[in-house]
Amino acid sequence: MKEVPETVVCPGCDAVYSRAPLKPRDVAHCPRCGTELDRHPGQQERRILPLTVACLIMFAIANLFPIVEIELQGLRSQTTLAGAVVALTAEGMSLVALLVLATTILFPFLQLCILAYLLIPLSREHRPVGFALLVRAMQSLRPWGMIEVFLLGVLVAIVKLSSMASVVPGPALWAFMALTVMLTAVLSFDPGAFWGMAFRPKGEALPDEGTGEGANDEKGGASA
Repeated sequence: MKEVPETVVCPGCDAVYSRAPLKPRDVAHCPRCGTELDRHPGQQERRILPLTVACLIMFAIANLFPIVEIELQGLRSQTTLAGAVVALTAEGMSLVALLVLATTILFPFLQLCILAYLLIPLSREHRPVGFALLVRAMQSLRPWGMIEVFLLGVLVAIVKLSSMASVVPGPALWAFMALTVMLTAVLSFDPGAFWGMAFRPKGEALPDEGTGEGANDEKGGASA
């Protein structure tokens, strides 16, 4: 099958266009159906790898340190996320424990590992082995990472427990907050940009953000 890298296919109506050069903050739409075809990536490609590394560091802190410390009548208790999973299993709630393990530890960690595995070689202009499969796998995992839901549940529990006991947030709680914000930025990265990075001619410079004339213009579509 012949590759035609300078073309773009509309996901809405399957029309084929020549890829038009975009200025910073430009967005190209299909003239036929209005579906977004392409957008200028700005500085995303330069920022995504450092953000991924920062996410992995925050993820390690969030899972290795206590989430909260509870003191009640002189007795102190603290636990990590993994400890909470073990406790749920011991209480006979194996299904809940499995869901917590998968959605707050396993799936987010797999997403970050896949991102790092893809981005490190791509930053050196090498396409990693299993590129297409891993990009699709990362897309499939996106809806299953629910760290923000877990964080919201922890905050609600802290508010309710604070009236009965002394609750001190642990390092993991702050790490989870930072991780939630950074994951939102990381996972908002357009997966289509991976293909542009993978098939970009070697030696071609990354696009710059810039603030040139027309930076806020919106393209009506790509060239037919």
